[in-house]
Amino acid sequence: VQLQASGGGLVQAGGSLRLSCEASGSGRPFSGYAVGWFRQAPGMEREFVAAISWSGGSTYYIDSVRGRFVISRDNAENTAYLQMNNLQPEDTAVHYCAAPEYEQPWYPTDKYVYWGQGTLVTVSS
Repeated sequence: VQLQASGGGLVQAGGSLRLSCEASGSGRPFSGYAVGWFRQAPGMEREFVAAISWSGGSTYYIDSVRGRFVISRDNAENTAYLQMNNLQPEDTAVHYCAAPEYEQPWYPTDKYVYWGQGTLVTVSS
């Protein structure tokens, strides 16, 4: 499966952005892939941010974004989303969407093998 992330940009602190992750190219349905969002800030390791199960019925967030970010998916549109609210300068990073192998769960996060290109989110103070 090929993944393409989009929706990044420059926003002031307290603002919002919605990232999209569009899937294509797999002979298997998008609904069989869990989706995760990761980010990498300048000079930092890439970190896991959020994930959603195949059906969308289960979601997971790291503590620093829980309550501000919402991950969702529309399997009919082959797209996953990350709604980011109340953005802060520390959210500045290149954000990536990724998926594990078909019908594998969203955890552990080191099992993600399909990656989209990143989209840059910059939050000014």
